[in-house]
Amino acid sequence: MTTPTPTLVANSAEFARLFPADAALVTLAGGFQFLEGPVWYPAGGGLIFSDIPANRMWRWTPETGPQPFRDPSRHANGNTLDRQGRLLTCEHSGRRVVRQEADGTLTVLADRYQDRRLNSPNDITVDAQDRVWFSDPPYGIQPEEQEQPACFVFRLDPDGRLQAVADDFIKPNGICFSPDETTLYISDTANDRHHIRRFRVLSDGRLSGGDEFIAIRPGKSDGFRVDRQGRIWTSAGDGVWVLSPAGDVLGKILVPESPSNLCFGGPAGDWLFITARTSLYAIRLAAGLDC
Repeated sequence: MTTPTPTLVANSAEFARLFPADAALVTLAGGFQFLEGPVWYPAGGGLIFSDIPANRMWRWTPETGPQPFRDPSRHANGNTLDRQGRLLTCEHSGRRVVRQEADGTLTVLADRYQDRRLNSPNDITVDAQDRVWFSDPPYGIQPEEQEQPACFVFRLDPDGRLQAVADDFIKPNGICFSPDETTLYISDTANDRHHIRRFRVLSDGRLSGGDEFIAIRPGKSDGFRVDRQGRIWTSAGDGVWVLSPAGDVLGKILVPESPSNLCFGGPAGDWLFITARTSLYAIRLAAGLDC
């Protein structure tokens, strides 16, 4: 862990209350190729994250630092937990979504849609009904390998049925629900797009709307999380932006490398972990903050 560096830029009193007075960014580990997909995994004893080009997943704990977790990982990207606490992973070169069982074996949840291989599942979230939602851009494959006619956002129901719920993205990426799950946020990270879109989730699992929620510049909204107060914590070119549910920028956490993704975690749930290119960073959150 390196020496902390002050990093907070507050645009509001609300942002300042999210951190203790001595909050500072710390570097937990470095020397990776391109990090993504952080998730706090209690059953696995720590933080899980992916190094995509290295074809490896890692587990970090305060006691051990980073240790190999899955090698090879089929170029894993996004990770999340289902309602039973099992680890779900999007694989780029595997072109599938998998679940890790208690014995360590992997169960394939989705790898094809309408008899065509998926592109390269990217980011993933799970709702209260244990439906799995994931984005499927073509980042992990060559153009000639793409079998799907579009870059869909998918919903995988508990009965195994896979449905495309959005088809008008160029490169769908980050995905996360509002606390009441009536709103689904999805980013598009195509070269000419820098925005997060906002969809209404209908009772039958379909999406409506899809208006632009916010444009992120510099950089793009690669990955993000929503806390229980509805604030959106998103990656950007200069760090992590914290947004109000209305889209106001409450403040920023400046990071030396452009972040790719982030998650809340730690034994007491009071840390924000940030994957940023070659390094893993963290910053402590205020005591009692319900993320």
